[in-house]
Amino acid sequence: MSVNGINASGFDISKLLGGKATTPAAGSAEATDFLSSLKLQIANVESQTVGLLVSSAPGSGKVSGAANFADILGAGKMAGTSSLDALLGSAAGVGGTNGVSAAGRNMALFDPESAYKMMTDINRFAVNFKAEASEMSDMKSYVSTLQQEAVKLGSTAESTSNDEIRGRVQAFADSYNGWMQRFGSELQDGGMLAGSQAAKVSQWELEQSIANPFNGAMNGVHGMADLGLSIDPVTKLATVDNARLDATLASNKTAAIGALHEFTANFAKSAELLNSAGNFITNRLDNLTRAISYIDTNMTSLQAEFGLGDPATPSGQVAKALANYNAVHGIG
Repeated sequence: MSVNGINASGFDISKLLGGKATTPAAGSAEATDFLSSLKLQIANVESQTVGLLVSSAPGSGKVSGAANFADILGAGKMAGTSSLDALLGSAAGVGGTNGVSAAGRNMALFDPESAYKMMTDINRFAVNFKAEASEMSDMKSYVSTLQQEAVKLGSTAESTSNDEIRGRVQAFADSYNGWMQRFGSELQDGGMLAGSQAAKVSQWELEQSIANPFNGAMNGVHGMADLGLSIDPVTKLATVDNARLDATLASNKTAAIGALHEFTANFAKSAELLNSAGNFITNRLDNLTRAISYIDTNMTSLQAEFGLGDPATPSGQVAKALANYNAVHGIG
């Protein structure tokens, strides 16, 4: 696995940074720094190894006697070295070790310990990406469920009894709270999805849809708050004030139902957009899928070149999400 091979793989791992901030559960700032510089780290390790090979070659004690770097990459006359891969493949004698040592280091490298640490990061991300993909897939399903619940609530008519309307509003609030109870802790600082822009935007967008005071404004209704539905600022859970709902229904039921229809249409549209192709959730899932495929495909060659690295040791929600991912994808 050379840096040329990585560049030709079609996957740019740095793109994950576009929707991912730092989060301890997914590797913290160290992991984010690692992602953004993965190719650079690999290139540095390989270029250092090439430098070591050149400096150890006969007659290379002086600059004038050293092979030109373009030669090393395949354009020169240096016998037996047509490419960087060829040099790396014949590097066993440099460190006195053939391949990866019993300690998991490639002693042929200029800095085997840094390469080993890099592989430790890759091992950890191989796990974290799958765990996050599992959670984002679940979030996508929950958002679809909320969209369907909004459509149901939107079917309320002026002829619907007040008792039935109260029940439907409460059912919607319960569904929303189910989503928040499932993902709320993960979206908080330190949670597995705390640094995922796609997850945070989804939470914010749906919360704002409920809090929007302009639904029904043309008919004198100040959003769903006038119909008793609001978001608790501390728990972020939806609450229903039946007394306020009853008061609005009693004073102007036509306006109340109009506001309800406006709200549910907007909420359903927001949920649909979050899950639509090319938008937040699907983009994140697509990028995670490419990252997982890249690492799975190249793991053996990366470890052969840079050492084994420490194995990942997931725990808590990460371990649970990883198990779910493996179950869905038939990984035993």
